[in-house]
Amino acid sequence: MQLLTFDFEDDYSLIGIHSTEEDYKLAYLLNKHLKTKFNRCKQHLDFKNSNAEFPLFEYKDEHNFMNYYLINNKHIQYVNSNEMGGLFGGNYSTTSYLIPEKKNVDFFLKIEGGDHENYIQKTINNLKKINQIITSYSIELNTLKTKDHLIF
Repeated sequence: MQLLTFDFEDDYSLIGIHSTEEDYKLAYLLNKHLKTKFNRCKQHLDFKNSNAEFPLFEYKDEHNFMNYYLINNKHIQYVNSNEMGGLFGGNYSTTSYLIPEKKNVDFFLKIEGGDHENYIQKTINNLKKINQIITSYSIELNTLKTKDHLIF
């Protein structure tokens, strides 16, 4: 019996974005400066073993056969535990990350399809021109331990 193997190659590029803006405002800024049309997806990225949900914005460029996804890397959950008195009572928050090894990255821009190398660098340069973006850069996928979180 012959064993079939599937060699999964990453067919997307990833850009890390540092910005203090809210996700919907960043999507608006990308639409304005990059001439994209990001829309918020009804579904969030979530995982079975976690309560965290990560908002997802999507733009499908059918003319160039490319898909863009803007993904928030951080989920902050606020917990109100006034019923517990004493030392550990009170309100607190917990932060979950989509890609924990990139905690400093606020958003990811995932780009699927197309000729990536020159286009990605051009996109990064255009992102750096937006005043509300602190910095942006390409992320090597082989350096990520949890890159499977970006497969959806």
